[in-house]
Amino acid sequence: MSSYVLDFQEMDRMQLSLVGGKGLNLGVLSKIQGIQVPEGFCVTTHGYLKAIEQNEMLQALLEQLAILKVDDRDQIREISKEIRKSILEVEIPSDVADAVTNYLSKFGNEYAYAVRSSATAEDLPNASFAGQQDTFLNIKGKDAILQHIKKCWASLFTDRAVIYRIQNGFDHRNVYLSVVI
Repeated sequence: MSSYVLDFQEMDRMQLSLVGGKGLNLGVLSKIQGIQVPEGFCVTTHGYLKAIEQNEMLQALLEQLAILKVDDRDQIREISKEIRKSILEVEIPSDVADAVTNYLSKFGNEYAYAVRSSATAEDLPNASFAGQQDTFLNIKGKDAILQHIKKCWASLFTDRAVIYRIQNGFDHRNVYLSVVI
């Protein structure tokens, strides 16, 4: 078992911070007899954090974003755009990419996959972030899947998602993203 990738069958209810709300619910459902959940896995929040941890520019942008208010929409738009660009340009660490590739080889590289965001702050009692981040369908091939993982990570910083977190008092630096494949 990799700390960067978890099969649905490997998940338990205590792993929300690793696989986000969508990932966790798929893991729970996959263990219920009679419920058919397609095979899949999650790139954990550890993979996301490893990918962004050394990016000093991104960390500085997150600090700037943390002090903004909802009314600062022009600044939110500009900083969010720079954050998304920075994430899209990051190279996925080789151990994270290797873990993804390993799991893809178990399921088959020739198939089309859904690549879906799963945030750690989804479906909470006091806020619902469902639908705030991106989902991509019919993605084929390892390279395309890896690229779409970064697109999911970047979607954590759409203007809409950022403003919603500000309105609900969530610190952008403490909301992470898993990706369901």
